[in-house]
Amino acid sequence: MENFNFWYTCRMETERLNFTLKPETIENLLTFSDLLKKDVSWVIEQALEEYFAQVQQQLLEKNLTDENAMTNLDYDEFWEGVDL
Repeated sequence: MENFNFWYTCRMETERLNFTLKPETIENLLTFSDLLKKDVSWVIEQALEEYFAQVQQQLLEKNLTDENAMTNLDYDEFWEGVDL
């Protein structure tokens, strides 16, 4: 496996990120970059945006499921013990 260092800049702050990519991933990045005639950074950005959107959707669905599970009372259970 190859180690790659990537730099990113955000509002005058620069932070160094170190991570490892599998050779197959690097090959795919280069292949898609070439096929799409786009920079490798663009391919990575697009892939990450899609990944984050999917994970956010999964988390929202899980949160909704959890919320529904917490409030899954029928009418009688909800009003039990309430004096009006």
